Amino acid sequence: MRLTVLGGVGAWPTADQACSGYLVEHDGFTLLVDPGYATFPPLRTLVPPASVDAVLVSHGHPDHCADLNPLLRARALGTSAPVLPVHAPEGALDRVLALDQVRLDHAVAVHAVERSFEVGPFRVDTWDLPHFVPNAGLRLTAGGAVLAYTGDTGPSPALVDLARDADVFVAEATFARHVLPADNAPYLSTAEQAGATAHRAGVGRLVLAHLWPDADPAEHLEAAGHPAEVAVRGLVVEL
Repeated sequence: MRLTVLGGVGAWPTADQACSGYLVEHDGFTLLVDPGYATFPPLRTLVPPASVDAVLVSHGHPDHCADLNPLLRARALGTSAPVLPVHAPEGALDRVLALDQVRLDHAVAVHAVERSFEVGPFRVDTWDLPHFVPNAGLRLTAGGAVLAYTGDTGPSPALVDLARDADVFVAEATFARHVLPADNAPYLSTAEQAGATAHRAGVGRLVLAHLWPDADPAEHLEAAGHPAEVAVRGLVVEL
């Protein structure tokens, strides 16, 4: 299994970084996880739009799904591509799919995520995690390797189960040590919390994701208190 980061900042893209987006490949199958703002251009440098076999979306915030629109446009209008299976929490994609006057219905088949299901060679297990909108933590298993991904989440005991013994844990870490404003603390996480979860779960490799656009990555890495790296465009991890 190979993980390639398309982008990893939260909220909005910067001049050189896209929002959340991850390409996961195994056994010739190409899975796109969370096509957030500005992830379509870096995706195009790696694979043609028609080569994406399926999409997983953790939740309906646009920094995790907005670039589903250009992907579908490219497949429907610019290439000959099969219907694209997209798995997301129920109703999460209603707004992004309603953006376009071009009819894209024939280009996409939307499926509500289940507790456990299969996408190509991947087994997908999901956990409901606390966020401002319904969010599915995703655990992908294929070829004996495990990739765990939180999407966006606040603190939850379920995170240890999601990440347990994972080869790679891509974890929400919007802030370094303290969530701001404080009343958002039930719905977002810190690098310090991500590191603690990684330690308790025994993960092999921790990747900090969804950093605030003007955050200092070095501060997040120090706060994690656990060997880690930051999700930035171009990071490739072989599981």
